[in-house]
Amino acid sequence: MATERITPVDLPEPRYEYGADDHVFVELAEEMSFTANFKAMAITQQVAERDIDGVVENCPANASYMLRIDPEIIHPDDLIAELKEIESEIDLENYEWETRIIDVPVLFEDPWTHETLMEFRERHQDPDGTDLEYSAELNGFDGVESFIDAFVGAPHLVTMVGFVPGLPWCFQMVPRNQQLEVPKYVEPRTDTPSRAVGFGGAFSVIYPVQGAGGYQLYGRTPIEVLDTEQTLPDFRDSMVFPNPGDILNYRRIDREEYDAIREEVEAGTYEYNYGEVRFSPEEFFESPAEYNERLMEVVE
Repeated sequence: MATERITPVDLPEPRYEYGADDHVFVELAEEMSFTANFKAMAITQQVAERDIDGVVENCPANASYMLRIDPEIIHPDDLIAELKEIESEIDLENYEWETRIIDVPVLFEDPWTHETLMEFRERHQDPDGTDLEYSAELNGFDGVESFIDAFVGAPHLVTMVGFVPGLPWCFQMVPRNQQLEVPKYVEPRTDTPSRAVGFGGAFSVIYPVQGAGGYQLYGRTPIEVLDTEQTLPDFRDSMVFPNPGDILNYRRIDREEYDAIREEVEAGTYEYNYGEVRFSPEEFFESPAEYNERLMEVVE
């Protein structure tokens, strides 16, 4: 078992900006890192806990966050002053938060995403292969199977939700030298199946609805991440299931299990397999492989 440590990065001074009259945008770093993302989540969690009067929406992102405000209740400068106070008090070595480990079954090399990716080969870097074949070769794997093993071999942290409603951006919880990386398509596709599992840059995503897209396509999950009608039991409180800070455990399944789960979802009876844990950035940084293994025990 690997015992490599993840070294936290030093962040620059945050950059605070107005977004018109009713938004405050804060950039913690120019690029994604676990340190920047954990800091964004910690600060926005503290904003929520303080229930600051005049803050209407609270949106953490990969290495930044944005707050929508009612300018008649709070002035942006007053909010920025409080955000600076919160930022100065956050110590990631001692900060923890409640989160969920969510089981995400995936049918890799499924017929739906395969049909789509083959239809758009002229927009791809490798028109003669598949997205998985291209990704495996680019990352130095000897084939698709070993690449999928690496993809599912460590959980993926939901770093933000956005681009389209309900789409989780996920960063695999491994040291930097183990991160998988692939570019997006040369030209975006005009179609992507809903629930497709894709990958671009160093981020995995689950497409909540059918539509355009540019990430490499690897498979499809039978579960929903967006339920606008909120008919499924786990969507009672929100039409979006994954939240920033949640941890997704992608799991390989066969067509038989895919169909069985999908039947339950369409009947409105499927209940998601997840467990709640208290996440410690310090323990994760110290020994990510061992810590991930303990996290996964809650959904086994």
